[in-house]
Amino acid sequence: MTIAACLKWFMPSGGDERYGGISPADSAALEWALRLGAAWSQPVVVVALGPPVVEGCLRNAMACGASRAIRIDAPITLDSTDVAAALATVVDGLGASIVCCGDYSLDRGTGSVPAFLAARLGARQALGLVDLDIVGDTVVGGRRLDGGRRERVVITAPGVLSVEGATSTLRRGALSATLAARTRPIDVVRPPTTTPPGEAVAHPYRPRARVLPAPTGESSLDRVKALLASGVAPAAHGDSVTLDPSAAADRIVAALTEWGYLP
Repeated sequence: MTIAACLKWFMPSGGDERYGGISPADSAALEWALRLGAAWSQPVVVVALGPPVVEGCLRNAMACGASRAIRIDAPITLDSTDVAAALATVVDGLGASIVCCGDYSLDRGTGSVPAFLAARLGARQALGLVDLDIVGDTVVGGRRLDGGRRERVVITAPGVLSVEGATSTLRRGALSATLAARTRPIDVVRPPTTTPPGEAVAHPYRPRARVLPAPTGESSLDRVKALLASGVAPAAHGDSVTLDPSAAADRIVAALTEWGYLP
């Protein structure tokens, strides 16, 4: 069993790698992964998706105490569902008991990747944690509720956690570990091929059916008239007249001509 920390690298819009990095929330997630690994005597594996520039934050994670680093060679512009699918393939192969993620990224993402990742892994999820405690083989976390309230959740393996940046501060790696991390190998894997979404199928809008009382009337004609008068059925042209056959035929032709059905 291992502890996994999933990090997201942010590339500035100008493309200057010097200003890239991970969010404080991801740094906190890495710190909690290291604490869990020390408490449960499990190795910590850090995973990130992106181009080779991402390896800088992976080496820093190894300098802080991670035993292994994996880079998923894929564009950082992937959709959240595809990112979660790629992370899930790697994390599932590690047999991770707990996966730690940040609750947001520097590019103001949706924060939905941890939820999609938990769904892919079939694991418990505790998202948006503002504090954590390690109690035996469980993690007890706190989350905000409406009205200034809080709730306490108990998480057991397998689980996916997302934490806020204020929950902890990432430790600094020792100089010797930082120098050693420069030459440590980083595993590079390709993400699984994702099936492109199918074409959207559009249908005419159809409102929900309404339950209405049955029309009243002694005859079928009375009931039809009741429906037309209520506005439920489409309004139709028509009036009741009593004429002899020839006059009735002339009246029908005149009405059809008036309504535009005949030239």
